[in-house]
Amino acid sequence: MKQRPLRTTVVGSYPWPAWLEFAAQHIEAFGEADRDELIDDAVTAAIHDQVAAGLDMITDGEQARLDFNLSFYGHLQGLDRPQQAARRFGPPGHDQRDRHHVVGELLAPRGLGVVTEFERLRRLAPSGPVLKASVPGPYTLSGRLISNARYPDRWALTEALLPIVRHELEALVAAGCREICIDEPSMSCYAHREDPRRLVEILNRTVAPVAGRCRLSTHLCFGNYRGRAVAPRRYAPLFPAFLEAAVDEIHVEMASREFAELEIVGQIATVKDVAVGIVDVKSYWVEPVEEIAERVRRCLALAPPERLSFASDCGLSQTARWAAREKLGNMALGVARVRAELGLS
Repeated sequence: MKQRPLRTTVVGSYPWPAWLEFAAQHIEAFGEADRDELIDDAVTAAIHDQVAAGLDMITDGEQARLDFNLSFYGHLQGLDRPQQAARRFGPPGHDQRDRHHVVGELLAPRGLGVVTEFERLRRLAPSGPVLKASVPGPYTLSGRLISNARYPDRWALTEALLPIVRHELEALVAAGCREICIDEPSMSCYAHREDPRRLVEILNRTVAPVAGRCRLSTHLCFGNYRGRAVAPRRYAPLFPAFLEAAVDEIHVEMASREFAELEIVGQIATVKDVAVGIVDVKSYWVEPVEEIAERVRRCLALAPPERLSFASDCGLSQTARWAAREKLGNMALGVARVRAELGLS
């Protein structure tokens, strides 16, 4: 599916407004109608910031989720209450995240909730921007589950989750969604120790029913929980295997890595579109407009404009809202500057 050259977008998540953080800590005080209003207002705020920044494609900011994936476990049957992480205090890190014991068959009879999120986005968004939904992939979702005799390892858990995610993708397309991002950061985090061909095969089976029916992208990063990575930040182990991924676009994290392995952009662009992370969500330095423009020019030395999109490295949920607004605004202005240089609309 054709896209605008040098399109600007985000991965999926956006910071919660401060008042939503406060409300979430006192959610028992709210009625059902109050909660619906809270989410509508938060999504409206996320839409406003993205539109004001001048993005070509927007999301709902994942305002109804806890992190980009943790809320999904509330939609699954077969799980016990979360097991608390062993380390609760000290420097924040991935080892402070809770995990779930699997106690029965993994099912999601009412889906994962993304269709409702997309329908809300469509209802609240203005005409103009392209609307995108993001869905965590089964391999990434399996990472917060503790295996048992029925599902003895991560691969078995992934296989159990795969049809659940696949059904959600089909429901999204049926609801009219035409841009879907499969969030699979765990694949890039662990490709150095797993067979990347096996990971690609899982991704391809996940998206098979909707491939060709919508524009598909996959987000491959190295973790951003509390602004921290979780694995060796190298894309080399994924390629060339991931050139066989059945998606239209691959999103890569570049800004926080000082554009290491930028040549991967050219490699991907030989067969697919590339979304390049040129804004660092882990840093509070707001990249100036000319710096953004220079980063775009560097990418154009490797791939034609019709193959390129630009975004933040990762979701913005771990970034303060004021910084997210400024970073996205400068990103859109920097890309627009290069578009004007090239005579692109």
